[in-house]
Amino acid sequence: MTAAVSPRVELTLRGVILGILITLVFTAANVYLGLKVGLTFASSIPAAIISMALLRGFKTSTIFENNIVQTVASAAGAMASVIFVLPGLVMIGWWTGFPFWTAFGICAAGGVLGVMYTIPLRRALVTQSPLPYPEGVAAAEVLKVGSGSRGQEGEAASEGKAGLAAITLGSVVSALFALGTAIRVFAGEVAVYFRVGTGGAATGIGASMSLALLGAGHLMGISVGIAMLTGLVIAWGAAVPILTHMAPAAGAAADIATGVWSHKVRFIGAGAIAVASIWTLGKLIIPVGQGLASAMAAQSRRSAGEGADLPLVERDMPIFWVGAVSLACLIPIALVVVKFIGGGALAPLTASLTVASLAYIVVGGFAVAAVCGYMAGLIGSSNSPVSGLAILAVLGSALTIAAIAKPLIGAGDPKPMVAFALLVTSILLAVAVSANDNLQDLKTGQLVDATPWRQQVALVIGVIAGSAVIPPILELLNHAYGFAGATHGISAQPLPAPQATLISTLATGVIGGKLDWGLIGVGGLLGAALVAVDEILRLATRNRPGGALSLPPLGVGMAIYLPATVTFPVVIGATAGWIYDRLVERSPHGEIAKRLGVLTVSGLIVGESLFNVALAGLIVVTGKGTPLALVGDAFQDKAAWIAAAAFLATPIGLYLWSSNRAKRV
Repeated sequence: MTAAVSPRVELTLRGVILGILITLVFTAANVYLGLKVGLTFASSIPAAIISMALLRGFKTSTIFENNIVQTVASAAGAMASVIFVLPGLVMIGWWTGFPFWTAFGICAAGGVLGVMYTIPLRRALVTQSPLPYPEGVAAAEVLKVGSGSRGQEGEAASEGKAGLAAITLGSVVSALFALGTAIRVFAGEVAVYFRVGTGGAATGIGASMSLALLGAGHLMGISVGIAMLTGLVIAWGAAVPILTHMAPAAGAAADIATGVWSHKVRFIGAGAIAVASIWTLGKLIIPVGQGLASAMAAQSRRSAGEGADLPLVERDMPIFWVGAVSLACLIPIALVVVKFIGGGALAPLTASLTVASLAYIVVGGFAVAAVCGYMAGLIGSSNSPVSGLAILAVLGSALTIAAIAKPLIGAGDPKPMVAFALLVTSILLAVAVSANDNLQDLKTGQLVDATPWRQQVALVIGVIAGSAVIPPILELLNHAYGFAGATHGISAQPLPAPQATLISTLATGVIGGKLDWGLIGVGGLLGAALVAVDEILRLATRNRPGGALSLPPLGVGMAIYLPATVTFPVVIGATAGWIYDRLVERSPHGEIAKRLGVLTVSGLIVGESLFNVALAGLIVVTGKGTPLALVGDAFQDKAAWIAAAAFLATPIGLYLWSSNRAKRV
């Protein structure tokens, strides 16, 4: 008689509830930080750690249940990135606040559609892809180590203990480093700007003092690091000096160089990302088609009663439900669009605008989901330039609305068209940020042997939970602070909301006919050249023993688009990781040393993430941008030198520890 197989403890009610409770804190923190500095953080690793700590007392808790908790919390926290667009409706004066059901519908319908799109993409971009997924790998390592080494003996137990020590050490060091930045003993970034020649040209380079970015660089690998270094050279070694030379201006080199990058070079990066994205989509057609065929084959086996025999990796949500839920998402989207148009100037075009927007969201949504998933796999969901795709999305939506509505409105008030373009872009962005995070979570699930369909259900739950939290938080912050360019809140210190400001400015520029398309065109030509270089390089080195060389064009484009202070630490981390692996690989304990290196740099992401969650809460409570500051601006010159020295010395020390610890396993 065959013994009964115990069911997996995976998708549990307590896990879902815990994930939703964690969501309340992380989503609020992400919304505030996104409006304050234009960046958000991935919440999967902090959520996993909290889950393991709280569920450890239950004898039935498993690594799979902890994975569900981090999946719910991560999916919910990711939805906060819709604030890169949504506040623009307040900034242009279309909204005075954030109507709950409209904002909830935008986030939830777009986010769930993003989850559905990532189900066939999982096969193409996760299970059948060499993409590194740095944060997904880090989260999986945290879950594995944190779940303990019960039942292990000998060398396995010894390496398990060493791995736990590696993550703990990396986390503590990273948190202490972030604390040094928060109290301003370490500078938050170190940058040097200078004039070039006598023609007024200016440029510079800088690096955020973030050990998490350095750790992410190690996990991404040297190919991505070289691609991002190439982008830095193009942006700051060529484009910025040339453009500042062509239009010389008086003032500090830092102001001139950063101004030109922000208003010109960044759009070249957006153009390069657009072309590289289109190429990436083209290359994904075959694997996505194979993924859909595989999903259909799995569904046929389920229908034939063979579902229990399917390999775990094939157990996605049934493709019928994927299609049904995707179609169902279009109903609330259509209702939001119709209600948004209301009885205003665009009312006569309600039918045509609704059809056009739905078509744009369906087709454009899948495109941005695929590209975002690819970029998250390449450099991590926290560093993925979702706002770059938001730029492309708002350009497309603004052009579409202008083509349909301009004959009706003519030279009248363009505000209704701008508002509608922002609405459509916000829905597309909800699709994008959902996919950007979901595939990272699904990679974590693959590495810990989770059941795909259960994790996909958790993703839907997380998206809905996060979407319910975002509108009241936005309303609260709007009432308390307000946004730059709009009516100020109680504090008279509006939140800058930099990404929403940029997106709303672009929508206004396109519809008003004042956008410089030349820069985006230059970026497009550059993107085409980068694609050609990458393909030639792959072809020329296809028989190379260590694998073909590549120069990912999306990595180059992202380095042009993102601030140098974000990309340069990634380059340093990728280079440092490559050097470390080369140095230890010939030793008897080389493979163990490599694994401990991965765990140590994963800890760097963990520690900084946890600290930033706590700091965000403190910022919200105190209403101060730097609540822990112990020293003033006069100390910042010294703080820059101290931070730079510590930033270089810390990873060297950690790598030495990892190498030496491997010898004792």
